[in-house]
Amino acid sequence: MTLHMLVQMPLLVIVGITACRLLPDCWRQRLLDGLGGAIPCVVVAMFVSSYWMLPRALDAALTEPLAEISKFITLPLLVGFLLALSWRRLTLIGRGFVWTNFFSMLAVLGWLYIVAPVRICNSYLVNDQQHAGWYMVILATLLFLWWLGTLLVGDGGGPRKPSIDTDRTPE
Repeated sequence: MTLHMLVQMPLLVIVGITACRLLPDCWRQRLLDGLGGAIPCVVVAMFVSSYWMLPRALDAALTEPLAEISKFITLPLLVGFLLALSWRRLTLIGRGFVWTNFFSMLAVLGWLYIVAPVRICNSYLVNDQQHAGWYMVILATLLFLWWLGTLLVGDGGGPRKPSIDTDRTPE
């Protein structure tokens, strides 16, 4: 369960982020404009990532081939790709919302796995569930502390200053 939730699924998101970064800037800009901007992309990414945190979705991914295929399609495209596509357009508050939502969802789900007296995921044992829960809570705490440190020290993902257009000649 730990490998599934904390290794495989994040790696699928990273594949989507990498794919987006490989696109030329002009294509990313056109694609983002065609999708309606940064906010709709972030909303879709949040809903899809929330779905894949549900215990029922994890069970389905292990027992149903169609769910497994959809996991391998939706996590890279609808989470990683869309977040990377919209990240530059988000303000400091928007990025903070995404980060804090991720940390809180990870911590709450981890806590749920720790304190649940019965198996939540039918495909995993209670011990696997509790171990994954502890790792999720620890990871959420460490990521939050890292993010908070970058905000306090600098380069915390604040809004980027617009670049000076060097192609324009002064009039």
